[in-house]
Amino acid sequence: MYAGFGESPTSPARRADRRAFGLATALVAVLLAFALLSWTTAGEEDPRSGASADGTGSGAAPDSDDKPAQDPSGLVGGGGGGRTGLSERLGQRERPSGHAALVDNPLYETGRLSPRPCPVAEPDVDDAESMEVFLDSVADCLDSAWQNQFARAGIPFTPPDRVFWEEPGVSPCREYPSRAGAFYCRASTSIYIGTSDVVEKWNGATRGVVYASLLAHEYGHHVQGESGLLEYYHEQREMREDPLERNVWTRRSELQANCLAGAFLGSVRVSYPLDDGDLETLLTDAAATADREDGPEEERTHGSVENSVRWTRKGWEEQSPGACNTWDVSDESLVD
Repeated sequence: MYAGFGESPTSPARRADRRAFGLATALVAVLLAFALLSWTTAGEEDPRSGASADGTGSGAAPDSDDKPAQDPSGLVGGGGGGRTGLSERLGQRERPSGHAALVDNPLYETGRLSPRPCPVAEPDVDDAESMEVFLDSVADCLDSAWQNQFARAGIPFTPPDRVFWEEPGVSPCREYPSRAGAFYCRASTSIYIGTSDVVEKWNGATRGVVYASLLAHEYGHHVQGESGLLEYYHEQREMREDPLERNVWTRRSELQANCLAGAFLGSVRVSYPLDDGDLETLLTDAAATADREDGPEEERTHGSVENSVRWTRKGWEEQSPGACNTWDVSDESLVD
């Protein structure tokens, strides 16, 4: 026979080697498959991958349009819903709640608002389009300032929607136009201002700071909502059967919004720019929108003239949310 045909003395050994090599290869393949399976499973369950337990992923947490526990004022219970859940997955603090949200809110510890650039051109108050451009410019600055402040506090924050309207309409809180030249609706997390209506209600005031202050005040109510205190305030206020006791709570909320508006305007007074004349206009407007001294007690919801001016000036000078804690003051006359 020719060499290579039939069996040689070394063939059994070679077959044994081949079998051993095959077994080793198969074992390696099994180990690799097991490792791959383990890595994939771990990736699906590891919170760092961005996937959540309910399978919503890291894009956006489910945030239903339903507003549980909503009352006619548009305030909503629940403390933030889906956004708080998302913030927890991103490592942020949970939105504060309860009494601590009023008196010991992390936002109070964030220091002065950063003096961010905010160049704003004076509006033509007789031109609705010019007024809308002006309000959008101020709102952009408010978004930037408060987003930065909430980031310092580690609290989730979403800017409010803007409804700068020319035609009448209906919000989840009320119809507009209304007696108010502007209002904030927590149910839609939106600020409503009529671009012509507000000028009419403010008797044609031409200085832009008047309208910037009004917008910043309503934005202050959104800040209260995003920081967790608005829901607790509403809950406690509604527990009071006596309207005069409810007004005590309302005044503290309104005076705080005055202070928060002043803090924002003070922080941008260089780049806006705002001068001493604008400050005087701002304080005059704060006095004009306060409670009337000779008005009925049941209508006292915004604080005395003295306090309305005091808290607005305090915000302007100190430029810090911590200066605006109207909920923890030893002298009750300061929030009357």
